Amino acid sequence: MSEAHTGPQRALRQTMAWAHGWLGLIAGWILFTMFLTGTAAYFRPEITQWMQPEIRATAATPAQAASSAVRYLARTGADDLQWYIYLPDARTVVTRVFRVPAKPDPRGRGSELDLDPVSGTPLTARETRGGEHFYRFHFQLQLPHPWGRWLAGICAMAMLGAIISGVITHKRIFADFFTLRWNKGQRSWLDAHNVSAVLGLPYHAMITYTGLITLVTMYMPWPVMVNYAKPAQFAQAAYGTPEDLPATGVRRPLVAIAPLVRDAEQRLGGPATRVIIQNPGDSAARVTVALTTRGAISARTPTVTYDGATGRFVARSGDPASAIQTSGVMLGLHLAQYASTGLRWAYFVLGLTGAAMVGTGLLLWTAKRRKPGATPFFGLVLAERLNIAVIAAFPSGMAAFLLANRLIPAEMAGRADAEVSAMFWTWGLLALAQLGLPARRAWTLLFGLAATLWAGIPVVNALTTPRWFLPSLLDGDRLFLAFDIACLAIGIGFAAAARLSARPAPKAPGRSRRSMEPAHA
Repeated sequence: MSEAHTGPQRALRQTMAWAHGWLGLIAGWILFTMFLTGTAAYFRPEITQWMQPEIRATAATPAQAASSAVRYLARTGADDLQWYIYLPDARTVVTRVFRVPAKPDPRGRGSELDLDPVSGTPLTARETRGGEHFYRFHFQLQLPHPWGRWLAGICAMAMLGAIISGVITHKRIFADFFTLRWNKGQRSWLDAHNVSAVLGLPYHAMITYTGLITLVTMYMPWPVMVNYAKPAQFAQAAYGTPEDLPATGVRRPLVAIAPLVRDAEQRLGGPATRVIIQNPGDSAARVTVALTTRGAISARTPTVTYDGATGRFVARSGDPASAIQTSGVMLGLHLAQYASTGLRWAYFVLGLTGAAMVGTGLLLWTAKRRKPGATPFFGLVLAERLNIAVIAAFPSGMAAFLLANRLIPAEMAGRADAEVSAMFWTWGLLALAQLGLPARRAWTLLFGLAATLWAGIPVVNALTTPRWFLPSLLDGDRLFLAFDIACLAIGIGFAAAARLSARPAPKAPGRSRRSMEPAHA
């Protein structure tokens, strides 16, 4: 190839390398936490079930669970405007209901609780946010609405730019996938970054792009604002949500819900997952039943609507427009609710490669700028300490959240917030404490602490909840056993990281002409 052609290509790669490095650095620390919590959220129902060991699974059909929930709601919320009933399935063992009262809460919240699928009575269990905490943190970052979502979106945009620029920069993207040299300093971090990036490249691109698409109407609200007077009208047109009907004031009891759910399942060709009842107890009541997302990639599943006072079939949602159908597939791919157990574990492993890609990229940035014998500049010190505070300390905060679930008294008021506080206090204190230690020592100690906390979860679980832990094992409840094994495996992984970080730093190799070329990252 002529020099006239190689010159522009080299300039393009250098520009992309610069963009790749700075985009990854600026957003990397937040992206690392988003990847870890988002990866954990693939098992959101299982985490919640582990964090509420008092609740044991009871078999109930969707129709039975809906009927028992409506009996309870009719006694306690007859004057409500709307009921949302989320039915149990293979992964969720409770019926979750959300009430919209006639007199709204001043804080803008409704009334949410878990019911027994068979009896319809409220379940008594320790208060916790469960896996929902990791899921919400993943795209809200524990910040007020909408600022957390905006920050997560900006970081996702930076991630997408880093992926594209990284592919353009990398000349030997597939060859380097098979190259992993250990204990070679900067070269090792580059190899680890390349392998983790190439291994999950389709997943990383998919999960970043689909994450942006799920909140695109928030980032770009102008088409909705121009074409719809109210956001509710857009939701009805786009997502098939029931039309808001005013109550007539004429009291009419609801018809039996179970036959409606069974009829909807026959019409939809699958089990029901959600029931929405508008104006319960009024002559204008409407009952909408939605098909489960299990096995369907699209998160926008069809619905059937009935007259709540007579049981008359009203309508079935039509086929969505192409844009909405595409949006549903994007959301489904991102959430992975359609995935079987094996595919969900594949998502989990690929999510970890995303965290590894971001983490090794951050470490590579500091390794490239550390000169032997030279005094490190402020930016390098700041980046290195932020790397320790996020990569080594944040996992301990996640473990503290799970440990707090077992160590905080089950009857304590406000314990759900206390669990979340345990995560942030642990993370924050460790991030501050490492400032008083040499960097290499801080890496080793924090990785060792993370290993201890994660490996200690099964021990604390067995000691604090023998009433539920031992029967679960004897009954063959695989969830508790699998959860403890996963925590132990994570602990072993951090122990290996602590051991590697304690090794002496390798001697810097001599710089050849080839090593002077711009590196990828």
